Amino acid sequence: MLTAILLISISGCAQQNKEQNLKNENKMNNDECLICGAPLEYLEQDVLMECVLCHKQEMSKTRCVKGHYVCNECHTSGMDDILALCLNETSKNPIEILEKEMSMPFCHRHGPEHHVLVGAALLTAYKNAGGQVDDFEKAMLQMISRGKEVPGGACGYWGACGAAISTGMFVSIITKCTPLATDEWRLSNLMTSKALEKIANNGGPRCCKRDSYCAILAAIDFVKENFGIELEKTEVKCSRSQINNQCIGKKCPFSPANQ
Repeated sequence: MLTAILLISISGCAQQNKEQNLKNENKMNNDECLICGAPLEYLEQDVLMECVLCHKQEMSKTRCVKGHYVCNECHTSGMDDILALCLNETSKNPIEILEKEMSMPFCHRHGPEHHVLVGAALLTAYKNAGGQVDDFEKAMLQMISRGKEVPGGACGYWGACGAAISTGMFVSIITKCTPLATDEWRLSNLMTSKALEKIANNGGPRCCKRDSYCAILAAIDFVKENFGIELEKTEVKCSRSQINNQCIGKKCPFSPANQ
């Protein structure tokens, strides 16, 4: 009898250890390092780092806990493929377009690619809904170029999420805004502020998917109010929460638990 009890106890402990190891493995797979899957660490000060992929050296605050650093250019490698997607897209729904962009192989769960994707989705939907874009391909190239200039981690280190900045870039492009413009300048900055407010009201930590959805939803309302163009909108239901270790769960307006 004692032997049987011991065997059951040992078996139970083994099962618990197996489950814990599986949880740890899943947690590692869900984290952000593109090289080893380990969690990222965000430093308070810039440190000279070398990209493990291209070996470029530059100052950065972000690396994985094992020391791996991937520069923004390598992190977003392949992102230019969205140009072909958007040039051939007919949807008037920027959320739908964003989902297609985020499903492309280059897009990670978090990262500076979202600083381009938001504006690109809005620009495409705006054009398809009848908004005036004089040279769409040229406008898209501008969106990609400008969005790439916003680094990862801007939300925390600059106090301005790149997804929100991307909406301002979108308005800047369609209005042909410059630093010396008047109403175009007002609209571009106002758009960014509206998106930032919607993103900030959810609190942190950052989630590039949640923040991108918030930015686009703010822009849909803004475009209708200020440009008279009605973009299509669908209900957002997140399908990626299980791969985000920092997911805020029911606090997120797009959590499946709330729908």
